Amino acid sequence: MIDVQTGTLVIAVLLLGVGTYAFRAAGPLLRNRFTLSDTLRRYMTIAATTLLFAVVLTAALTEDQAFAGWARPAGVAVGGVLAWRKVPFVLVVFAAAGTAAGLRLLGVD
Repeated sequence: MIDVQTGTLVIAVLLLGVGTYAFRAAGPLLRNRFTLSDTLRRYMTIAATTLLFAVVLTAALTEDQAFAGWARPAGVAVGGVLAWRKVPFVLVVFAAAGTAAGLRLLGVD
């Protein structure tokens, strides 16, 4: 027999799965039903970029609602520059992680 807490968890996971699928299916299904102006398209692009930048900054600079130290932002900066220069992704990841790890090894938090 499944207890109430496990049953609630299963229902929540199933609902989240259905909702995720619905959001993913909505784009292709509704793409040709709406026409967006060029101005709105530009603003949506700017908004998406701003949101992504805010998430990256928050993840790079904070940990447990405090400053994460200098090693992590330095690694993110190295990775960002390399990605901007179109270096292969694997090298970007290794360089960013290596920078952070190297700084931590040297005692820079």
